[in-house]
Amino acid sequence: MPPKAAIIQPILMAAVMAFLMTALITWLNLGFPPDYFRRWLTAFAIAWPAAAVAAYIAIPIARSLTVRIVAWMEAKGL
Repeated sequence: MPPKAAIIQPILMAAVMAFLMTALITWLNLGFPPDYFRRWLTAFAIAWPAAAVAAYIAIPIARSLTVRIVAWMEAKGL
């Protein structure tokens, strides 16, 4: 992955995940009150930066675990 893409991709992935998850959890917690969109966007504004930081931490761990799992599966003939 080109260096610029390695920086941009986690931010965009975090945005999509935070957008969807905050929408769902805001709806589950509150239903659709009149100020739903304001509350949702407030939650999203807080969640997106936190999700981006988490993505930068999680991606190398997930990549490493994926390599190990695939190697194990190949060793087992799966």
